[in-house]
Amino acid sequence: MKLPTLIVAPAVELVDGNGQVVDVHAGKRTLLAFFRDTTCPFCNFRIFELTQRHAELSAAGLEIIAVFASTPNEVARFTRLRPRPFRVVADPADLAYRAYGIQRSFAGKLHAVFFRTREWLTGMRAAGWLQALRSLGGLGTNNLLPADFLIDESGYIRDVHYGEDAGDHIPFERIERFLAHPAPTRQ
Repeated sequence: MKLPTLIVAPAVELVDGNGQVVDVHAGKRTLLAFFRDTTCPFCNFRIFELTQRHAELSAAGLEIIAVFASTPNEVARFTRLRPRPFRVVADPADLAYRAYGIQRSFAGKLHAVFFRTREWLTGMRAAGWLQALRSLGGLGTNNLLPADFLIDESGYIRDVHYGEDAGDHIPFERIERFLAHPAPTRQ
């Protein structure tokens, strides 16, 4: 079930690529971004975009947590090969995916391959051609669709974006709007 806005973000505890526990909790504005797996070309494209914009987003007060349905070893390898300036976590048991209502769609995966060719090819290059080809260019990866949650410093979900296809993430304009406006006070 998809989550609405203006509810407290579900508490989840995950492990990053360094074996450190990562809690999604109140206290900092957070982009919680869900991805398929570390070999997914679309995921690698978006991770590249987040890496390129990290300094700007971090300076505006945003913490980024990227969640992959990969094993801790796969996430550790991924971050060792391409270090990221934000937390990258593993959720191989789909605990966070279930808590946040992440959807699955084989049709959504195929749609992205045919209609997001630029992102697919750029992501294949970012993932490493050999690694990406092992996952059949993303076709062999799971059917999870991406989702993004903007969580305010009080722990409330302020914006939700459930991807319609494998390459559909929250637009950066929405992230910028979220950062430009202070969270409403609660009484």
